[in-house]
Amino acid sequence: MFDFAYPLHLYLLGLVVLFALLYIWARASRLRKIKRFGRPDIVAKLMPDASRYQPRIKIVLELLALTALIIVIARPRAGQKEQETSVKGIEIMIAFDISNSMLASSTDDPSGISRLDRARLNLERLVDKLENDKVGMVIFAGEPKLQLPLTTDYISAKMYLNDLSPELISYQGTSLAEAIKMSAESFSSSSDVHKAIILITDAEDHEGAAVEAAKAAADAGIQVDVIGLGSAKGAPIPVSGSTGDFMRDAEGKVVLTTINEQLGKAIAEAGDGIYVNGASGSAISQLTDKLDQLEKSEFKRVNYKASAEQFPTFAWITLILLLIDIFVIDRKIGWLKNINFFTKSK
Repeated sequence: MFDFAYPLHLYLLGLVVLFALLYIWARASRLRKIKRFGRPDIVAKLMPDASRYQPRIKIVLELLALTALIIVIARPRAGQKEQETSVKGIEIMIAFDISNSMLASSTDDPSGISRLDRARLNLERLVDKLENDKVGMVIFAGEPKLQLPLTTDYISAKMYLNDLSPELISYQGTSLAEAIKMSAESFSSSSDVHKAIILITDAEDHEGAAVEAAKAAADAGIQVDVIGLGSAKGAPIPVSGSTGDFMRDAEGKVVLTTINEQLGKAIAEAGDGIYVNGASGSAISQLTDKLDQLEKSEFKRVNYKASAEQFPTFAWITLILLLIDIFVIDRKIGWLKNINFFTKSK
């Protein structure tokens, strides 16, 4: 079976026909100009060094070289050969905090980018850096929920990020321990694949036991990393669906939410992971460097048949034709000047 990887490129062969027609037109135009001076056979004697046939040889060589080059670009393939490749990576579960406090600003400025939006940006950058790793997602507030099972479909994973909001979890609050536990339970049962949980949160824990959950995960061979979001100064929490209003306590005072970096670092330390501040420009680089320390495991081996590439043959043909063309000149060859191959000498 013979086919082309890029068959549309073969339309460029129309250039070969175009150049051939232009050459024929140019030679006809040249002949008309010669006839103005007299009979062509008599004028030809005034140009003893001009070859009648070598320009034709040159154009044929050049058009053949162009044809071969276009075939190279179209990547001809013939036959099939067996190929095998392996897919190696790790499993990553993202535990994403969507509690109401994630609507607050991630900076000291109350009108700054929200923690939720900054978390999305960080995770998009993280997913872009993954190669062959399986990724899944657990969302949580007062209770956790498996949002995305483990997959290598990074496009789908990024699409889920756009839909995340506190409305997805009816029971609000923040239970980091339950989020870590569900993430650990959502991995595959394979003991040969290395695993990591990335907890992205402002670390406001209303239930407790998060450090113990991270320690249990680490004992099971699961690394727990933490991306912290928020301001130590504190920020008000916007009321969803309102304009300019913030959450208030029973006394009517505006509630301020602050990041608990101390807890975030303690969770990462217990989970044999790393803590990074999501506002840092190097946060994702630090995190991926830590993940790269985990040994990649072979998920599967893929066997497939691929057509054997034939373009090197046509590339060599192109090169040989161009080299021959270099040595073909428009003038008659010295030792052949007195030989006429097509008419008898008188």
